[in-house]
Amino acid sequence: MAAKVEILPNRAVLERGAVAAEMEHPAGHQNMKLLIQLRWLAVIGQISTIFGVGVGLGIALPVPYMLEVLSCLIAFNLASLLRWHERQPVSNTALFLALLVDVTVLTAQLYLSGGISNPFAFLYLLQVILSAVLLEVWSTWIMVAITGLCLAGLALLPGPPLILPIDPERGFSSLYVQGLLICFILNAALLVMFITRINRNQRAGDAKVADLRQRAAEEEHIIRMGLLASGAAHELGTPLATLSVILGDWRRMPELSKNGELLEEITEMQAQLQRCKSIVSGILLSAGEARGESSVKTTINTFLGDLVDEWRGSRPIHDFEYDNRIEHDVPVVFDSTLKQTICNVLDNALEASPDWLRFEATREQDALHLVVTDAGPGFEPSMLNHLGKPYQSSKGKPGGGLGLFLVVNVARTLGGTVTARNRVQGGAVVHLTLPLAAIKLDIENKNDD
Repeated sequence: MAAKVEILPNRAVLERGAVAAEMEHPAGHQNMKLLIQLRWLAVIGQISTIFGVGVGLGIALPVPYMLEVLSCLIAFNLASLLRWHERQPVSNTALFLALLVDVTVLTAQLYLSGGISNPFAFLYLLQVILSAVLLEVWSTWIMVAITGLCLAGLALLPGPPLILPIDPERGFSSLYVQGLLICFILNAALLVMFITRINRNQRAGDAKVADLRQRAAEEEHIIRMGLLASGAAHELGTPLATLSVILGDWRRMPELSKNGELLEEITEMQAQLQRCKSIVSGILLSAGEARGESSVKTTINTFLGDLVDEWRGSRPIHDFEYDNRIEHDVPVVFDSTLKQTICNVLDNALEASPDWLRFEATREQDALHLVVTDAGPGFEPSMLNHLGKPYQSSKGKPGGGLGLFLVVNVARTLGGTVTARNRVQGGAVVHLTLPLAAIKLDIENKNDD
């Protein structure tokens, strides 16, 4: 029987194809939903106009044919609602075709209700302006040409006549003037309402694209750091091996083996050298050169207990409080990357507060909460506003802030979060939240012959 354990892959990698498509048209889906809503308003408006004009004003209209056109519009909108129910990227072509359907329906209704003499013919401007906002330049000009041809076609082929005298000299009492005013109010109100929402969607899409680009840049930065770390680990392997041989020779030299004080120092040097080798091995494991050994099947409490014992035994901490409040232990899989992440948080806190440190672990439903508290000077306000950005550090050292940068990105890769705040009585609190669902255990049973 063999067991195979693995950590869930980076969610950003899994969604990279969808993210790339959404970056191309980040607000397209929201804009398509706005067109669907606008189409429902058009349906309500057409029903109200047909029966208002036919019943209220007594003007003869080909109501059966107009209702047939209206039913086609309702069917298309229902199909659009089902098609774009789930969030997915919307192309410029899809938006263009949707607006083209609206123009076709408007042309058919105008043809059945007086053609160009109908005051609602100016609703073509609504379609042109929406296309200018939503579509690419080439498709916008095509829409301008199509609406112009439709308007010219209505002038050449007026269709069934509309008994509506064009007598603007009567002022507001003229039905044509009233229709023009209603058309203007509809155009203005719909344009203000929908273009405002379209601009809001565009700003939200731009912000999302900026965030995705920032994340891509950070991931590229992490890859470069991993390559540098792996290369440094390989380069350090040879001098560490040389030092190990030299210390072994010194330990066997008679003049040194008889000196107890020197022998004790050599023993300490060998212990520290062995720790350096372990660190180098950990770097190579994290870089993926021995990935099969870097994932370990264990439980939450066992993992945290071993981590705390190892960290406390190798750091000069005076007062370290470890409070594990996890009552129901569960089997999980941890790898060296997550272990190094937690150690980075503890190391940063130790550097700020070498006399006292507190580490708390709790579990709430399906999330693991790790809280590190120190009594140091705390974070500067500018650092709290840019938490997790590289080279944001108050230590004043070159390369400072990379530890917390890696912590934030590893947590985000696993679907977790990292927050930080300053304590009122002094010091800082870093809260690391990790979903248990981000850890996957895959056991394969194999029969050995």
